[in-house]
Amino acid sequence: MPLALLALAVGAFGIGTTEFVIMGLLPEVADEYGVSIPLAGWLVTGYALGVVLGAPLMTVIGARVRRRTVLAVLMGLFVAGNLLSALAPDFWLMLAGRVLTSLAHGAFFGIGSVVAADLVDSRRRAGAIALMFTGLTAANLVGVPLGTVVGQAVSWRLTFLLVAAVGVIGLVGVLRLVPDVPRPEGVRLRDEIAAFRNVQVLLAMAMTVLGFGGVFASITYIAPMATEVTGYADGSVTWLLVLFGAGMVVGNLVGGRLADRALMPVLYGSLGALAVVLALFAVTAHHRVAAAVTVALIGALGFATVPPLQKRVLDQAAAAPTLASAVNIGAFNLGNAIAAWLGGLVIAAGFGYTAPNWVGAALAASALALAVLSRRLELRGPAPSRIAAGAGAEPAPMAGATAPPVGAGNGSAGV
Repeated sequence: MPLALLALAVGAFGIGTTEFVIMGLLPEVADEYGVSIPLAGWLVTGYALGVVLGAPLMTVIGARVRRRTVLAVLMGLFVAGNLLSALAPDFWLMLAGRVLTSLAHGAFFGIGSVVAADLVDSRRRAGAIALMFTGLTAANLVGVPLGTVVGQAVSWRLTFLLVAAVGVIGLVGVLRLVPDVPRPEGVRLRDEIAAFRNVQVLLAMAMTVLGFGGVFASITYIAPMATEVTGYADGSVTWLLVLFGAGMVVGNLVGGRLADRALMPVLYGSLGALAVVLALFAVTAHHRVAAAVTVALIGALGFATVPPLQKRVLDQAAAAPTLASAVNIGAFNLGNAIAAWLGGLVIAAGFGYTAPNWVGAALAASALALAVLSRRLELRGPAPSRIAAGAGAEPAPMAGATAPPVGAGNGSAGV
């Protein structure tokens, strides 16, 4: 695998750390600024909304720029946002820093996925995407626990300064390692938008919202579930999240490798198994060892869906994949927000702290049903690359006459 994937993984590590570390530092931030925990929670909500809105916005803005340049600018934006968060004298500037940081999130993963896929031949594209996303999973395994410890023991401001430093390393890596090749000729913004007329692209994004949403319906409430139902001490929640992160790392790498061999069967298996494990968590949550094993399995099965879902979008929007890829990253965050809200509803309705697991199981099962529907429609329909070019529009040429579905496919990043 090319070294450029390392630069993308470092950027993904920084983004994953800054997204999730705030959850463990909300009390410290709220105390320093003198705001309530619910108000401080906007640092999480604002970030998620910024990802959903920023993914298409930043991708459109950078549509006419070389992809390496766009990735470098996004890393610069990430560094600036974290510095503002670290140095903000009041809560509202801190929130502005979080939103500024979030604008880089979706576009970096979306464009980075296209670049990662173009760096290798067509048989290893999902594996390349998985290696980039390894940075995100490693953030949950290492970056978030370490950042939480630093923030609680020293200062949450130091945590964000350290994350900004990771962003600087990612920026240098992008500039030094990612190939600066020309943009593909003939791909216009209207071609990128036309990809959303393809029902397969929309189905893949719906699978993303529902499938990964199933994970967050459960994991969002892991702290009260673990302490009130399972009987763990408060300090043990961090170790459960480490197990969840370890599962994410394994699931991401295995899912990426298997998806290059049989993408749709991997989706069927991972989504089906995820639905079953989430339903079982309503039972295993009452037993400490079983609960810990289940948390790791949820992380593994949940992230086993990420590389195939991202590759599915790239394949179905093959003529103009960049915007669709970025919007699909926003779909992950949209699923997280919706699922967390639904999980809160069933708790508020009096069904108990294990009830979100049933919500998650239903969401994952719905994603599986969409995967089956998508495959059946695909077997009966015309080639997705022709649909993605847009009805009535001249199909956009690929980046290279003998290119695989995305970019040049000749060992350098098609931009």
